[in-house]
Amino acid sequence: MWRLISLTLAAAILVTSATAALMARSEDLNQSTGVGTHGILWPDTADGADEGDLIPGTEDDLHGGFSSLEGMLQWAIGHSDPAKLKETAKEVRKFSPEELKGRQIELQEFMEKHKLPSDAQLMQIAIDDLKNSSMSLEDRFRALYELLELVEPIDNANDLHKLGGLTVVIGELYHSATEVRALAAEVLGKASQNNPRVQKQVLELGAMAILVKMAKSCSVEEVTKALYAISALVRNNLDGQELFYQEAGYSMLQDILNNSTLDIRLHRKSVSLIADLAECQLGSENREELPIFSNRFFLKSVVDLVLSSDLDLQEKALYAIRNLLLLRSTEGLVFKDFCKLDLLLERMRQQLQQLMVEENHREYAMDVESLRQEVQQTFIQKLDKQATQVPT
Repeated sequence: MWRLISLTLAAAILVTSATAALMARSEDLNQSTGVGTHGILWPDTADGADEGDLIPGTEDDLHGGFSSLEGMLQWAIGHSDPAKLKETAKEVRKFSPEELKGRQIELQEFMEKHKLPSDAQLMQIAIDDLKNSSMSLEDRFRALYELLELVEPIDNANDLHKLGGLTVVIGELYHSATEVRALAAEVLGKASQNNPRVQKQVLELGAMAILVKMAKSCSVEEVTKALYAISALVRNNLDGQELFYQEAGYSMLQDILNNSTLDIRLHRKSVSLIADLAECQLGSENREELPIFSNRFFLKSVVDLVLSSDLDLQEKALYAIRNLLLLRSTEGLVFKDFCKLDLLLERMRQQLQQLMVEENHREYAMDVESLRQEVQQTFIQKLDKQATQVPT
């Protein structure tokens, strides 16, 4: 609702409450970092806020942390008490145009006075903090979290390597503290997501090897974040896939899937990654498919998941199987004779029929059944196609 009010009305509403929110956030940071009143303020993007409201971080924008009054207002809306904003709005609606203009000028003066830093400055400070080997674990974690928030806009992610950030963050993957390694991996994943430039930079810096090693950790959090980063690096990136293969990444995934004692979240993330890897191969007709997709033991580790008691995992496994069936290098008979896909799909059909009787599961079970039928049809078509091929 608040995004529909006019800019002038927002200025009037926020000149008191939003300014207080900004100052309170500044005071909190002053206490934790020792920075003075005119020091660094760390803005973050609230849920629903537009990334474009933040300064892109170019050298020309180093004078302030918000590119416009509207950008600052959007941030303030996300960091103010909704109840207080609503009450203030009732009062502000009584203001004259002249009073609204005066409040807007006050807010503009606040921005100019406090010289809020740009994203580029904030990133550089966090990077410099990480370079400090004597910094406390808490401050190191804070610096990584600041980068995690800042690299979400693609322009900021593209600036990370230029500022020396990628090298520093990759160095944190070797930190002795599990939580630091996990958050560093998450930063790399966030910066690399759907960003070919950053994907290439991270891969060239050799991050894949350590990420695959992290994915074998005993810590669920570390494995989860490592898989997230790996997924971001290999999605729609064949070079990333080849590096993943060279580091025995597929064996790592197979080990996760074959270990029934592991957290179910790791199984979900692993099979989702396999689905993405296969889909990427489907879009590269002129490139040879990776040998792992012809490995019958690897395929069986995926197919066996369709009998999981977890519907979400079953659904993710079906997506992976469908993509694997569509690959040129996979053989229908391997799925039938070795993986027993036809038998497992039938058992899954019976299982889903039982769930459809239950009101709480009916709708989701019907969706999964629809996907199961699609996989079964794709499986039959692959068998038929290979049966009609003339041996050379």
